[in-house]
Amino acid sequence: MVNCQLIERAYECAHIRRWNDHIRPVEFTELDKQAHKMVIAYVIARFEEEGGGQDIDWIRLIEGGIFEFLHRIILTDIKPPVFHKMMREKGRELNRWVLGKLDDEISQVNGGFSKRFRQYLFEPQYAHREKRILKAAHYLATQWEFNIIYKLCPFAYGIERTKEEIETLIEDHYELTGVQRISLSRKVAGFVNVCGQLRFQRRWSQSPRIPETSVLGHMLVVAITTYLCLRDIGASDQRIQNGFLGGLFHDLPEVLTRDITSPVKNAVAGLDSIIKDYEKQQMEERLLPLLPESWHQEIRYYTENEFSNRAIVDDQVKLGLSAEELGSTYSDAQFNPLDGEVIRACDHLAALIEASLSIGHGVTSKHLTEGRDRLLSQYEGRNISGIDFGHLFSSFA
Repeated sequence: MVNCQLIERAYECAHIRRWNDHIRPVEFTELDKQAHKMVIAYVIARFEEEGGGQDIDWIRLIEGGIFEFLHRIILTDIKPPVFHKMMREKGRELNRWVLGKLDDEISQVNGGFSKRFRQYLFEPQYAHREKRILKAAHYLATQWEFNIIYKLCPFAYGIERTKEEIETLIEDHYELTGVQRISLSRKVAGFVNVCGQLRFQRRWSQSPRIPETSVLGHMLVVAITTYLCLRDIGASDQRIQNGFLGGLFHDLPEVLTRDITSPVKNAVAGLDSIIKDYEKQQMEERLLPLLPESWHQEIRYYTENEFSNRAIVDDQVKLGLSAEELGSTYSDAQFNPLDGEVIRACDHLAALIEASLSIGHGVTSKHLTEGRDRLLSQYEGRNISGIDFGHLFSSFA
């Protein structure tokens, strides 16, 4: 059974404020930073695969991102110089302490997750290349936030030193093609910027809520939840990879349309298809041109028909597959299987948790209560791809 506590931990990051000793125009949260980091890691890894001739272990990259995410939640908001000093001098002790805090939760994840978490923390050569990509993505996501703060208050004491430190750390990763492209403000930097703007789009915009979460942060929660669900049923590595990346990018078109709520989409017959057509057009005209052409089909695969089970058969996308077909006939990497129905359920589960957490904090509205009740009713007793979503949803009621 998928561990509910591990899913709920993700929202602790939505409470962690970044740069809280600087003047900032908006709140920067750790959840948004971690989501942006994983988008950037995808970009860097794709460049390494394509231009650098490097084989990337995508499962290690994805799990490394999740490991670092959980590690950061436990250690909360520590200033980088202090954090790095702590890790240099007491790293192994701190890592053991973090694992102790998480042990009950991570031990319930199938497929050797807990063992690989320990390897990631204690074995320097484990996932060495993937760690370097994640570290570069971490610094680039930090720089993206810092550039906004710097333009607002360039005269703040010590800010020039911070700027130089971040630039130096990024320069140390210049052997990675993706880091060069992003740092030189090539077209792909525009893609990173556009994805970053999803930090500013609030979920449930018509309702006050605690904690507030952005579309970008929501995308990471859906990605991690999809990963955990697919691990729970023993899915193939290709399904897990595509499930995570499909979850991470499932709301990407919303940067072009903003977050249109389900009640609005379903208010008039045919409206949802009109919105989908517009999203597709905008993706083709504005977003895909920022990426290498060889990536376009992959991004389309993750963002179009995002909630349909699918695979690639004879170079064509085959939609509407059953869970049984994905788990047997099309589970191999050659078919590039993607569990759209699981992503949709995880998307709805994230919405339920967002509503329930706020109601539990005493901040509620009719939008939140109606949304929660509708989702609980919709998933009561439902099993999707062998996952008991009825139980998962009731656990967060």
